[in-house]
Amino acid sequence: MFANIVLQFFLKGGPVMWPILICALVAVAVVGERTFWWWREREKRDPQKLEQLLAALEHSDVPSAKKIAEGSEDPVIRMIDRGLSHVHTSLPGALQLAAGIELKRAGRFLTVMDTLVTLAPLLGLLGTVTGLMRAFLNIGSAELSVTAVTGGIGEALIATACGLGIAIFSLIPFNFFTAKVTQLQFELETAATNIEVMVGGKEVSEAPQNQRP
Repeated sequence: MFANIVLQFFLKGGPVMWPILICALVAVAVVGERTFWWWREREKRDPQKLEQLLAALEHSDVPSAKKIAEGSEDPVIRMIDRGLSHVHTSLPGALQLAAGIELKRAGRFLTVMDTLVTLAPLLGLLGTVTGLMRAFLNIGSAELSVTAVTGGIGEALIATACGLGIAIFSLIPFNFFTAKVTQLQFELETAATNIEVMVGGKEVSEAPQNQRP
């Protein structure tokens, strides 16, 4: 019963409802995937191990720090681990590359959501235009049918409502996930700066001692 009502409502929206349906399915899939991904990432965070890692680096114990970071799934710790693997070559470059990889994973599908926020209302507007065109064409026909005119207006309103609904559904998670990516970027940049100061500062302080005769 309910499925038949939804189907009739969908068909009354006109041909533009098919691309709107595709947008709706993509929006649900992306929001669901990103929600699950961020929930899983939250479970991977390990602030206690991060404190132990920073404490080891503060005492210039790089081998112990690498041992602590090994195998961790925390994105900040993973970045530090990759950076420490190149501590004697290019530490800043390694940290920047590792941070970029983490941010790319965190920002996955954000472009798709941004596109849906813009595309869905435009498709709804297209449905509005085609529905009104149909209504006015029926008004100009020789045999005026009230049902045909109201059907065109109904098509316009249904498409507009569905397009706006998809945009609203996508906009709130999009802003939320964007804020999460921004927060992760801040944490990665802060951690990278701390590592460069601690490890780089140690190398500078030891350089004059190594150059003594």
